[in-house]
Amino acid sequence: MSLNSLLYILFVIVLVYCALALYLYLMQPRLLYYPDLPGRELAATPADIGLEYEPVTLVTEDGVRLGAWFIPRSGARGTLLFLHGNAGNISHRLDSIRLFHELGLAILILDYRGYGESEGTPSEAGTYQDADAAWRYLVEQRRSAPRDIVVFGRSLGAIIAAELAARTRPGALIMESAFTSVPDMAATLYPWLPVRLLSRYHYDALKPLARTRCPLLIAHSRADEIIPFTHGQRLFEHAREPKQFLELRGGHNDGFLETGQDYIDGLERFLSEHLDSDAADTRRRSD
Repeated sequence: MSLNSLLYILFVIVLVYCALALYLYLMQPRLLYYPDLPGRELAATPADIGLEYEPVTLVTEDGVRLGAWFIPRSGARGTLLFLHGNAGNISHRLDSIRLFHELGLAILILDYRGYGESEGTPSEAGTYQDADAAWRYLVEQRRSAPRDIVVFGRSLGAIIAAELAARTRPGALIMESAFTSVPDMAATLYPWLPVRLLSRYHYDALKPLARTRCPLLIAHSRADEIIPFTHGQRLFEHAREPKQFLELRGGHNDGFLETGQDYIDGLERFLSEHLDSDAADTRRRSD
């Protein structure tokens, strides 16, 4: 093979590589946010599982109107602020809503901008503002004491939850199936591309965890096919005390269901220790 032929092949390889890198850079919003999967419309409501609920409209600081549900609970031990993952909408979280309701929690669950019935287009800064709007609603309109709010996030929502908890000091934080950061995840998925240089998103969970002082539960499955178990381990190692780790079974989207009663028992132990106990009250007074 001639030198010109080798140079041509090398040129084509470099061209394809650069084209793939450019594609990844430009398509990041579509690779990160999936509001239309499996569909943009709300497929059901809590009424379909026998729960009363109130449709809520949240308004963010930049004026975006968000769709949300508030599910009350008689004699609630606290309120769960539910931040879901990057696909689907609040109507696809009824299994979790039922579970947390049975654990004695009222629930506020919202759709990020661009999801479900919410206005706007999703962005990293925008999702943080969306979580802020939900927090303000609970504290200012529902008159919930911050110490009685549990911030829960699953997958992408876990990073948004950590960022919120670092700034607001809730009663507890639960991070389920979380990654350490978008660049870390991208490096796992595309090790042959300079993704850390290309990434337009951060969603870095390690930074807010370093500032978070509330009790923390991290839940992750070794069988998670999307986010490696090592991400959950690293988050746990990086976090401050008090903290607990709950190992799940099953895949990324069904781990909490596959884990079954062990999942429920793990949540109950955490809530009993850090939301209900005399020790939790003493810690709040001393902070």
